[in-house]
Amino acid sequence: MKTSLLTKSTLSLLLMLIVTVSFGQKAGCSTLLTGNSIMHPDVHDVNFYFGLMELPFLFICVVFAFMTANALKGGKFGKGMKLMAWGFLVMAIGHLHMQVDHFYNFNLFRYLFGSTGGALGWFLALVITWMLSLVGYRSMYKAGKGE
Repeated sequence: MKTSLLTKSTLSLLLMLIVTVSFGQKAGCSTLLTGNSIMHPDVHDVNFYFGLMELPFLFICVVFAFMTANALKGGKFGKGMKLMAWGFLVMAIGHLHMQVDHFYNFNLFRYLFGSTGGALGWFLALVITWMLSLVGYRSMYKAGKGE
């Protein structure tokens, strides 16, 4: 059985991660056992600015994705780009939701659907984003191959 270089590299990195974490736990390594908030108490301020910077750029990308899809005027490339743009829009709304939840402790999914329903709603939004992107990329891939 032939294995690719990528498979071997991935397995090697996974093994190194497992060994490092288990060794760190036995040795009482504080870096591996400490949460991020304890190690970096001022990280909240940086996260706030990253969150503020992320959203405008993400929405600009969504606008350009729809502009590109409209410029392609249909066809397999246009259809694929439009599906990806919708996936990006769902993702952008999800990122906005994450920022609101992180900074204001308001989770719309949990508020509307309860704890379990909110988690399932969030997972469904992720799946919708992934599927729209997958189908969009697949459409463009097939168009590129001439199918």
